[in-house]
Amino acid sequence: MDNAYLVLEDGSVFTGESYGKQGKTFGELVFATGMTGYQETLTDPSYAGQIVLQTAPHIGIVGTNARDDESSRIWVAGYVVKEPSRIASNFRSEKDLGSALIDSEIVGISGVDTRAITIRIRDAGAMRAGIFSGSEATSEEQMLAEVRSQKQMKGQNLSGQVSVSERYLLPAVGPKKGSVAILDLGIKRSTLEHLNERGLDVEVFPSNATANEILESNPSAVFFSNGPGDPEASASQVEMLRELLKAKKPFFGICFGNQLLGRALGFDTYKLTFGHRGINQPVQNKSTGQVEVTAHNHGFAVKLEEDEALSPEGFGRVRVSHRGLNDNVVEGLECLDIPAFSVQYHPEAAAGPHDSHYLFDKFLNLIEEN
Repeated sequence: MDNAYLVLEDGSVFTGESYGKQGKTFGELVFATGMTGYQETLTDPSYAGQIVLQTAPHIGIVGTNARDDESSRIWVAGYVVKEPSRIASNFRSEKDLGSALIDSEIVGISGVDTRAITIRIRDAGAMRAGIFSGSEATSEEQMLAEVRSQKQMKGQNLSGQVSVSERYLLPAVGPKKGSVAILDLGIKRSTLEHLNERGLDVEVFPSNATANEILESNPSAVFFSNGPGDPEASASQVEMLRELLKAKKPFFGICFGNQLLGRALGFDTYKLTFGHRGINQPVQNKSTGQVEVTAHNHGFAVKLEEDEALSPEGFGRVRVSHRGLNDNVVEGLECLDIPAFSVQYHPEAAAGPHDSHYLFDKFLNLIEEN
């Protein structure tokens, strides 16, 4: 295998082997701790603009298949693994992971010390990085200069890159119980399936849709999806959400949708040092005291130190419904005077824990009550 180089903006250089397509790629280097679900990670639009490092040492053993894709393509900017499997050994496999990366033109690197790189990110924080292989592997000085010329993740609006270009409708499975207008900021297929299976017609709107367009479709409720980028750079979608909240439509947001709800209510968001990316993160439901094992993928969070506060934007009382037990990060919001709530983690949890599926039932109940 040809040599490949992972170059971090702090000047660190790790030498390994080319994995996937040869060439060069840039992004924010982050680590994901899941021991399973690499295909769901790769096809999660929330990873757009990021080079993903898998902390699990052996990746690719079960291959890939179309059913487990969370979207229409692989979205990661690059891929870093320690030891890729030489075979795909699973009856559901349709293609080995290396071939899938090549077909999707994803530049990756293998054979590096992922534990050492993870520790560096954990201590220094997520940082800009580049993967170089083939003819793009030049001098360390030149590669580092290219990495340092890239944009920081903070300040980037990426939802337009991952959203649909035109609205579309997915009919409910079984008897219809209502309809949901979804703002697609990078939605995952499993989220759509959860809503459809609960008897909801789902109409998906592109990220540049207006509040009037959504309200004119007369939905029973509104949903904002997960997605990549900095919520502070999404002012137009925050203003749009404020208009929807004033209309008193039931609202549910996941991940990026949680951050946008926080900003719409008047609270700030901030960038985490290295983020939460894994499938076994403990989160406590503040109402019940119950601890949920949850799936995460977020590098930003809502800033709210108290467990209950008044919305600076006039939407009444807001309660922190969930907090992460590892670092006390806000993992959920609930409005007490309007029908709106959100969670920072991923209750759809494809290839992850199922403790939080009840949130989709909570959304359905909110729709039926209103």
